[in-house]
Amino acid sequence: MYLGLGEQLALPDWPYRFQRGLARLRQVQGDLKGALDALVEAERLYFRSPVPDIAPIPALKARVWVLLGRLPLALNWVRERGQSVDDELTFLGEFEHITLARVLIATRTSGQAERALLDALGLLELLLKAAEAGGRMGSAIEILVLQALAHKALGSSPEALSALALALAMAEPEGYVRIFVDEGPPMAVLLSEAAAHDMMPDYARELLAAFDPQVLPPNANMPPPVTDVDPLSPRELELLRLVAQGLSNQEIGQRLFLALDTVKGHNRRIYAKLQVQRRTEAVARARELGLI
Repeated sequence: MYLGLGEQLALPDWPYRFQRGLARLRQVQGDLKGALDALVEAERLYFRSPVPDIAPIPALKARVWVLLGRLPLALNWVRERGQSVDDELTFLGEFEHITLARVLIATRTSGQAERALLDALGLLELLLKAAEAGGRMGSAIEILVLQALAHKALGSSPEALSALALALAMAEPEGYVRIFVDEGPPMAVLLSEAAAHDMMPDYARELLAAFDPQVLPPNANMPPPVTDVDPLSPRELELLRLVAQGLSNQEIGQRLFLALDTVKGHNRRIYAKLQVQRRTEAVARARELGLI
């Protein structure tokens, strides 16, 4: 339906952007193969515009290859792009360099793992300074998350928890969810450890509740179950499911053809019924109640 609407409006880049959005949706749903297929189609439909493309399709494909365990393909992207930890860092290249760090962290071949992780940490430190200096909070949080995962892979739990604590402190006021959940089981382990060490335990447990239960560690620190909430309307349930997928209020409004104020009003009613204060709590409470 949405693709047809774009075609009716004669937007030349709409098919390309539709496939990009579809790829993200499929990734959130756990359909990595479907996400990759959508990215391949987006690449075929690419429409060059005056706006710089700060998240190029090849880099997005490399990220999905990492998640699929297709490391040779991701490493081939690094070679073809000429990526290096010694590159000069720029804003336009930030996404690709963060992707390079992801590829390095995923490297587990004999004799290369430690060196790759150390290279990744060195690159991430420089990227973090640049992101903080530029006020790019989303990038800074992602970089801290990757630092935590790299330290954990090296067996340095204190450093991993320290980086994660900074990421949580920056992310909690804005209600970030997917930036943690998308990292899968390794992040679930770290969040469980953070909650056990009393590092923003409420937020850590809310994030854990957003994970697929099958990827949670046996000792995951989950919030206690709750009952006795007012029933949600079909529209509220629909909106809540989109919140659980990590969509912003603006994205939800675009998806459901609702004004931003209308979305915010629905959110307030959902929060009141679920007896919560923020997005992450709402998602966690809904999962506990089997609503999503």
